[in-house]
Amino acid sequence: MTPRTSRLLRLTLKGGEARVFLCDTTEMAQQARDIHHASNTCSAAMGRMIAAAAIMGANLKSEGDRITLTINGGGPAGPLCAVAGPDGVVKVTIEHPEVELALKENGKLDVGGALGKDGQLTVMRSYGFGEPYVGRVALVSGEIAEDVAMYYLESEQTPSLCALGTLVGENILSAGGILIQAMPGCTEELLDALEIRAELFGAISQMLEEMTLEEIVSGCFRGLEPEILEEIPLRLHCDCSRAYIERVLLSMGEKEIRDLIASQNGCEVSCHFCRSSYAFTGEELARLIDQAKAEDEA
Repeated sequence: MTPRTSRLLRLTLKGGEARVFLCDTTEMAQQARDIHHASNTCSAAMGRMIAAAAIMGANLKSEGDRITLTINGGGPAGPLCAVAGPDGVVKVTIEHPEVELALKENGKLDVGGALGKDGQLTVMRSYGFGEPYVGRVALVSGEIAEDVAMYYLESEQTPSLCALGTLVGENILSAGGILIQAMPGCTEELLDALEIRAELFGAISQMLEEMTLEEIVSGCFRGLEPEILEEIPLRLHCDCSRAYIERVLLSMGEKEIRDLIASQNGCEVSCHFCRSSYAFTGEELARLIDQAKAEDEA
């Protein structure tokens, strides 16, 4: 079966009374599963987080803007983090991707149990200049969708319906999500219509397995005047590089780097997002220190 291309649709309902972000991130979730050699439960967690980050990234305005979502709930899988931009590029990591839990009583993967719910969802927006904006909200369930909806309600005073899903078999069968937000002037009639259909969106992963995004729009929003405004291609990609890792090493300070030279005669650094490894000899680390000093003195 040919993998579906990951993409996001931005649309409005009833002439702008509500806005909707709908994405299929199946291909990206499979790539993340492969990169991190993740268990079924952690694959589901990353799949949901990729969709959430893609949706929130689509709200950013400028090319250099970035949004970073981190869930740290104290669960055995450790923190889960995703970074996205308005260009549809997302990267994701989870501290312990091998963690697997028994299915819940309803037969679903226990993402909330793996991530935990004794902690926070942190959302950081960076704009390429100045200090980033950081918002935090206590976790509701660790299942991600409810936590994102609570973030929008508490931090941005925007009532939101969020559904995220990852259907996992031997591979990722489907993954994606939907965010619906009432806009100023939204009528009670539309709110009632969306509330009636809310249960549909809880099965978003099943819908994505069987339907295209356009079919979901026409099926779920029939009679609500859906208008697709934009389609954004999505992809999983890490922007790490040797130059970036060099800057990270230098940020440790000269003493720490000299300790690495003395104890190990070098080091190897792995990127948490793409698992790429960068090796540095003791000589290369010494040259980094010399270059940094020369730049400071220039």
